[in-house]
Amino acid sequence: MKKILILGITGQDGSYMADFLLKKKVSVHGVIRKSATGNTKNISHIINNPKIFNKSFFLHKGDLLDAISINNIINKIKPDEIYNFADQDHVAWSRNIPLYSYSTTTLAVIQIFEFLKTQNKKIKFFQPVSSNMFGATKENSLSENSNLSPKSVYALAKSSTYLASKMYSNINNLFICGAIFFNHESPRRSDEYVTTKIIKSVCRISHGEQKYLYLGDIKAKIDWGYAKDYVEMAWKIMQQKKPDFFIIGTGVNTSVEQFAKESFKFVGLNYKKYLKVDKKLLRKNKTKNLKANLNKSKKILKYKVKTNIKNLIKIMMTSELKKYNG
Repeated sequence: MKKILILGITGQDGSYMADFLLKKKVSVHGVIRKSATGNTKNISHIINNPKIFNKSFFLHKGDLLDAISINNIINKIKPDEIYNFADQDHVAWSRNIPLYSYSTTTLAVIQIFEFLKTQNKKIKFFQPVSSNMFGATKENSLSENSNLSPKSVYALAKSSTYLASKMYSNINNLFICGAIFFNHESPRRSDEYVTTKIIKSVCRISHGEQKYLYLGDIKAKIDWGYAKDYVEMAWKIMQQKKPDFFIIGTGVNTSVEQFAKESFKFVGLNYKKYLKVDKKLLRKNKTKNLKANLNKSKKILKYKVKTNIKNLIKIMMTSELKKYNG
């Protein structure tokens, strides 16, 4: 049975990856760090299933910043594939903890590459990076050949990891592939993200638990997709004969205001009565509106956008409203 190791198993992408892979009858292994032991809600349905847990799904204690623990896990499992969804994945946080952010996102990954280079070159490695790498771009549509122009430590770290992935793959003959993910959301997205903030606020307002929704730049436009769809593309990228990186997005931008409008509309409310702009929430280093050029993904991966913005909002709203409806 093929063995798969997922780093960042408790997060949005890692948990959806686990769900997807378990349907393929493979052995799935996840790494959980000490600070995440109390936050396993995204994989609780797997942990609580006695037919799966410790039979086809296994958890291992480790931390990306502890190279010894990761190397020991890789040596123990001897996985065929590794998916790395573990990093410090928030732009604002990276400003406050820059060294931690860079160490987790880049240096820890390079340590794994060094381990693979010297001990097991056959292991295939998937590394996602972010469209934030193009933060200062002047291009209207971003492709795999667009110039890197990070505007945050988070984006800088992702850019460094992207270049390191390509270098180790080419120079050391490692199978390191990946995706340049544009924003991808789901009911498993954490509260720090604007989509989750909007969804939860709208549901609270509709149930009389909150009066207003406060946002910053409501005119900002973002290419939002569904995380569940994106991890399926991660698997497809890993199955290619040669390692490569692909843009994964929707190619359609939606403003924060429109996202809020559609969310309120879902519960029959006029967003204009509840939406307030708070200048304190405006970002200083605003990233340009980034839109995905999907030509390469469509040609090679036969990629098709499954979930448009209205369906994404429906999925997130339906999930959140279930908490009120029992």
